[in-house]
Amino acid sequence: MLLCPVLLGSVLLFGAGAEWGRIEFSVGSVMRVAIDPVRFVREVRSEAAKVTWPSRKETLVTTGLVVAMATVAAIFFFIIDQIIGVGVRALFGVAG
Repeated sequence: MLLCPVLLGSVLLFGAGAEWGRIEFSVGSVMRVAIDPVRFVREVRSEAAKVTWPSRKETLVTTGLVVAMATVAAIFFFIIDQIIGVGVRALFGVAG
């Protein structure tokens, strides 16, 4: 049994795709919903086919920008850390 839980207020919904069941948080009875794994995989493949995937060039450019910005941020914080370190050492008179 494949269940995908989603909490919505005081109701816990279970399901995938168009097939949903619910379990209410009360003293009453609890209902379990079984999901067909083959149908689930079919729906996942159908949804994945609808996605507009980026081209190789777009992926490489975006990855390059992320690496460049991470490098710039690392250098920036390294410089700020060194400046703060010099200030703290000067304040407390600790030779570095």
